[in-house]
Amino acid sequence: MFEHLIGNETAKGNLQRLVESGRLPNSLLFAGPEGVGKKLFALELARLLITGKGESVSARDPKGERVGRYTIPESADKNKDDFKSVFFTEHPDVGIVTAYKRNISVEAIRDLEREAFFRPYEADARVFIIDDADKMNAAASNALLKTLEEPASTSFLILVTSRPDSLLQTIRSRCQTIRFAPVEKEKIEKFLINEKGFSPDDARLAASLANGSIAAATIDVNDHRMRRKEMLAVLENAAGGTGLGPLLRISEKMNDAKNKDMFEGNIAILESLVRDAWLLANGTDENSLVNADITAELRPIAALGSASLADRLNAIEELRQSFAVNINRKIATDALMVRFASA
Repeated sequence: MFEHLIGNETAKGNLQRLVESGRLPNSLLFAGPEGVGKKLFALELARLLITGKGESVSARDPKGERVGRYTIPESADKNKDDFKSVFFTEHPDVGIVTAYKRNISVEAIRDLEREAFFRPYEADARVFIIDDADKMNAAASNALLKTLEEPASTSFLILVTSRPDSLLQTIRSRCQTIRFAPVEKEKIEKFLINEKGFSPDDARLAASLANGSIAAATIDVNDHRMRRKEMLAVLENAAGGTGLGPLLRISEKMNDAKNKDMFEGNIAILESLVRDAWLLANGTDENSLVNADITAELRPIAALGSASLADRLNAIEELRQSFAVNINRKIATDALMVRFASA
């Protein structure tokens, strides 16, 4: 039970005990960081619930394989009306509610409420997963309360969120919370090598960057290395005293329209490099670095000293804060480069 899912042994144990004891509540809240497998656990629990009993279930779908087969359109490319109802997997007793852009609509929750009171079509239970439940607007949240207060005996609701505090306290109090944690780096490495075909070096780098998120680990490592090389050039130019010109040219490239979607990621890469250099300057073991594979390149930057690197970290944080007040991104990035050159 849940053995094939990666990490979160505590959550596995808690769910297994609830299922085996027959005390699984009708409303659950899966809470934890982004990308650690909460939705996969929800789907696996749904599979267990709809295959647990009944001869007809075993005959039609003995392994519950249809539970994992579903298609949800990209909200940016589809009509909002598509998201005003429950999306069903290929199994008619397992449905998913998800957000259109940034909101889960009240219409979708009302549709869930109607569906939850129907008797199961094939299984002994119906399961509904609300993905990114924190995206429910006020009307949707209030509509959900009715379903939580008067649950159908044959329906289970699983709310999935990385921001549980954003949910109404009355919703949280009516759900049993199962907490999820970041997945251990070693387990992510093993998964990437065995399941995704990563080389050991690529898996080590991707797992280091992932911060415990399986989803974040499945990156294009070669693309990341190219972008990291460009951000490393910022620090090398600043450390080498080559002047402001090269840094402003990098700023120009970062703010080019074709690189718009990569800007925040590049800033995050730059921040990770500065932080690693700062850690080296403070005597941290290189094996603890995110970018441990380029420790040799980071040591000259670490030689700038802890105070200078801390100032650069502060400059990056101030850059992010400036975007909150709609300061021109190019101007703000240029200012960052000036700060890097003079720190």
